[in-house]
Amino acid sequence: MTDRTPPRIESPCIQVCVVDADSGHCIGCGRTRGEIAGWIGFTPQERRAVMEALPERMSALTRNRARKGGARARRRVPQA
Repeated sequence: MTDRTPPRIESPCIQVCVVDADSGHCIGCGRTRGEIAGWIGFTPQERRAVMEALPERMSALTRNRARKGGARARRRVPQA
């Protein structure tokens, strides 16, 4: 009997799939839509290169959200 389990592919996905409209990066993992869609076909070296860029991307997403005032500011109704 042989083990038919496919090899495990490293992924930064945390199941929070929302793409930031300004940056084009997922707010959960930091990848672009193209990177997410192509992840399974990437070579290990390509995946590693993306993974190495993610900390800076996530930091930029956090800075940009703070600059916009965060979710609380986006929910606030402007006063007339």
